[in-house]
Amino acid sequence: MRLFDTHAHYYDERFDEDREVVLSGLREKGVELVVCPGCDLPSSRESQALAQQYPFFYFAAGLHPENLEGATLADLEQVKALCAHPKCVAVGEIGLDYYWLKTPEERANSRDFFDAQLSLSEELDLPAIVHDRDAHKDVMDIVRSHPKARGVFHCCALSAEDAKVAAGLGWMVSFTGNVTFKNARRALEVIAAVPLERIMVETDAPYMAPEPFRGKRCDSGYVYRVCETIAQVKGLSTEEVAQATFQNGVRFFGIDTV
Repeated sequence: MRLFDTHAHYYDERFDEDREVVLSGLREKGVELVVCPGCDLPSSRESQALAQQYPFFYFAAGLHPENLEGATLADLEQVKALCAHPKCVAVGEIGLDYYWLKTPEERANSRDFFDAQLSLSEELDLPAIVHDRDAHKDVMDIVRSHPKARGVFHCCALSAEDAKVAAGLGWMVSFTGNVTFKNARRALEVIAAVPLERIMVETDAPYMAPEPFRGKRCDSGYVYRVCETIAQVKGLSTEEVAQATFQNGVRFFGIDTV
């Protein structure tokens, strides 16, 4: 079974003690490719360094809505420079988060950054990795204002109807280990509603460890559990879902592989 973890944060300090062991052991667990998105300039650079170290590892560069304190739109020139690296496959992680950002000023600033980074993804012809938490309407409005942009709603929290709209615009949706949780009804509805060719899988490591590992540090070795859940919803085998999502990820990120 070939697995592609399309979203994992291996620069996180929770991997400091055993990062080499974890990453070197992924192949024997069937994980052949990983994309590591940055959340600010330092983590984007750390992701780039890991991509240079491991052949199966790719990265994205961007400014996350929770990491905008002290940032200016001029910083996007540095994001642009990082995106020029041959192993940078996306602009991300970008988007909106109204769970953590409460004030009108913070939210307006995050919309400006999201809009500007989607423009950058259009300019560079790179896909965008989008974070959307409690901001669905504004996210969808900004996405619609960038018809040339393409991207993925990571850890998809859209409704089934919005997910179908996103798929119709040529966007992808991606699911983490939270689809295995008992309260995952909405995500399962989205999985049922969206064609398999618009779905990718991820761990969001070190977060979102699936059942029965919930509460533990997550890594890419758990991504098979997401495939299992999608397979149950779609009435397919886990192998079929793993193969389809692997190819979807390769195509979406423009990765050359055998």
